[in-house]
Amino acid sequence: MSNKDIIILGIESSCDDTSAAILQNEAILSNRIAGQEVHREYGGVVPELASRAHQQNIVPVVEAAIQTAQINKNDIDAIAFTRGPGLLGSLIVGTSFAKAFAMGMQIPMVEVNHMKAHILAHFIDDPEREKPNFPFMCLTVSGGHTQLVIVNDYDDMEVVGTTKDDAAGEAFDKTAKLLGLPYPGGPIIDRYAQEGDPTQIKFSKSNVPDFDFSFSGLKTNVLQVLQKKQKQDSNFVQDHIKAICASVQTTILDMLFDKLIKAMKHYNIKEVAIAGGVSANSELRQRLRDTGNQYGWKTHIPRFEYCTDNAAMVAIAGRYEYLNGHFADQSISASARLKV
Repeated sequence: MSNKDIIILGIESSCDDTSAAILQNEAILSNRIAGQEVHREYGGVVPELASRAHQQNIVPVVEAAIQTAQINKNDIDAIAFTRGPGLLGSLIVGTSFAKAFAMGMQIPMVEVNHMKAHILAHFIDDPEREKPNFPFMCLTVSGGHTQLVIVNDYDDMEVVGTTKDDAAGEAFDKTAKLLGLPYPGGPIIDRYAQEGDPTQIKFSKSNVPDFDFSFSGLKTNVLQVLQKKQKQDSNFVQDHIKAICASVQTTILDMLFDKLIKAMKHYNIKEVAIAGGVSANSELRQRLRDTGNQYGWKTHIPRFEYCTDNAAMVAIAGRYEYLNGHFADQSISASARLKV
């Protein structure tokens, strides 16, 4: 079969979104996602509830993706699935479905690393965006990961910096919880921050060596500052919510960009991309543009629908595994801590 004819079904189930996508060559024909509202009342994802919801959602989501793409399931050449990292119970649902589908349709399956998929989403055909040239640096920022990755090729990536504790997205969500904001808190902080003064309240930045990150200290500092201020004024959070959000967001972005700039200079790389759920943050996207202009970098910012967990990114990552003949067999199992 020629490369021009490849159709791949992508499956993503690493956390609380069940997603299926159909990829033809490097073009997305459909990308369907079923979210899980049940977690909002708990203020975070409950793994057992997530895996149950995946079991309910996966068949209808796959059927919807196939119908939207206007193809027949017999047209599918391979199935790509997220093997990890993620919540084990959620991953097992996607992995089990992929194994059953591949066996029933007698087609190959390819395993995909969730973090690599976020990065490779930049290679989905998009008339409004230029694909990165190798090598490029990718700042991958999500609820569970914060990494600086040098991308030398589709299957050649080197992590040069990572968080030592909390991820940036986790810092957003935990701060939102301290402020009494609903889950997920990151987008709400972003919205409030656009109207707040980031200089009104100061939070401390971590100082870790090389290109690594640490966000647990910021979370503790936010808690301490809020407790102190609320002793003086019980309405402090309510009256200063926009300034607090602006300051927290600016502090997190300062830490990210301090290390990004340092790494770009050290490795003499001229193209940079962002990926992961937090790459939907409006200030992060704007700061990447501004910093890129300042240093002469070529910047790559994904579409919003490819920032959060989705199967389109799994399908495109699976395409390159397929082209390289990297197939999984029926003995494969999900891996919650799979590394890049």
